[in-house]
Amino acid sequence: MKIQSLETFIVGNPPPHHGGRYFIFVKLTTDDGITGIGEVYTATFSPVVVQHMIEDVFEHHVLNSDPFHIERLWRRVYGRGYTLRPDLSLMSVLSGLEIACWDIIGKSVGKPVYELLGGQVHDRLRSYTYIYPRAGEDDSVYSDPDLAVERALEYIDIGFTALKFDPAGPYSVYDGRQPSMEDLNRCERFVKTLRRAVGHRADLLFGTHGQFTAAGAIRLAQRLESSDPLWFEEPTPPENPKEMARVARQTSIPIATGERLTTKYEFARVLEEQAASILQMALGRVGGLLEAKKIASMAETYYAQIAPHLYCGPVEGAANVQLATCTPNFLILESIETWGGFHAQILKTPMRWEAGYVIPPTEPGIGVELDESVARAHPYEGTALHLEMREDPV
Repeated sequence: MKIQSLETFIVGNPPPHHGGRYFIFVKLTTDDGITGIGEVYTATFSPVVVQHMIEDVFEHHVLNSDPFHIERLWRRVYGRGYTLRPDLSLMSVLSGLEIACWDIIGKSVGKPVYELLGGQVHDRLRSYTYIYPRAGEDDSVYSDPDLAVERALEYIDIGFTALKFDPAGPYSVYDGRQPSMEDLNRCERFVKTLRRAVGHRADLLFGTHGQFTAAGAIRLAQRLESSDPLWFEEPTPPENPKEMARVARQTSIPIATGERLTTKYEFARVLEEQAASILQMALGRVGGLLEAKKIASMAETYYAQIAPHLYCGPVEGAANVQLATCTPNFLILESIETWGGFHAQILKTPMRWEAGYVIPPTEPGIGVELDESVARAHPYEGTALHLEMREDPV
């Protein structure tokens, strides 16, 4: 079996754009007609540039290769151009292609990928969602704790037992910084208001985006501890795990990080410094499924858990499900609400979500198929990146 062709889909994500402005999907086809899909999660370049990157990597390393040879593919791409170091954009491209190879492998042997990466451990996967605005409403839910409570109770009523929110304010290319008194007061009020409203019916997941210095994050954590959040996400920028570890040592709140990290090498430093006890790898950029499984296994030795991150499309989400299903130290899975809306429309069969849990698929491969007619009907025509930070100091 050899891989013979590549097709890339750059798909615009319609309003309300949950999961980003666009998704980048890849489809590989073998010489015996088996197809596999993957998703590339990179926001560092415009998608048309990323498409050229994908094609370049494909032509040099994937075309005419055996899709079963994951380790060989990984090392050749990781070391191309005399690098052999974590490169976020390159690893994102590799991730999408690697996921597509696993999809082909699973289909060729008639098994879900999780059965090929150690076998099924979990029959269902607890999931959480961000507290998003209602359809047609503005973004006040991100700053108004009373409105956030209304939405939180609606999510709990349909089965969610964990909710994430990020009231700390804007983030910029100049972070980390000290939180202002306004930031501190707003965050404390937000968390306490939500805790009073939901009681013990849901875990609260406090999100930030690496906005603060270690000293500033410690001040903020002290305001949040009485409400017992399940985690404090990315309290400092991701480059320096030693500084994040300072925060971890001075708060009872578990620290979570990983959405902006790639490869086992960056996650190893997080674990070695004891900077976080919850790892949030994003499968479309971390280096693929096998790399994520290796990271999860490393985490086991530190009694750390994984909570795959998702602010992307449903193909990365499907890969997250495959990883979580076969991972003993899985904690919780990010969902974008209940996997409905465009995230369902772009797939031939939607992800199965029931009363707060994702049910792992039994179909071979990664368990989902891209609806190519929907993908082609929604080309991305904008110029903005998938995600963008404020370019001036806050």
